[in-house]
Amino acid sequence: MIPFQQRLYYKHTMHGSYSIKQVLPALFPDLSYLDLTINNGGDASLAFEQMIFDKQGDHSKLRKHLLEYCGMDTLAMVKILEKLSELGLS
Repeated sequence: MIPFQQRLYYKHTMHGSYSIKQVLPALFPDLSYLDLTINNGGDASLAFEQMIFDKQGDHSKLRKHLLEYCGMDTLAMVKILEKLSELGLS
């Protein structure tokens, strides 16, 4: 995220942030975390902790939602890197 930190690339829709949650929709408006059940790192951490410490529960839904969240994080990083490469900033 260094090109964003150094302001080598900026869009007003990033709202002054270079976090992946702000950069992704600024570069790719059709991609968003908003439709995910787990849509931020804090919730992901809590869900993971619940899966670890609650040995009795059925965690299949939590696992599915965590995998969706992690999948979006991975896709976001790939798409952002592709865009930076396209712009000659990677």
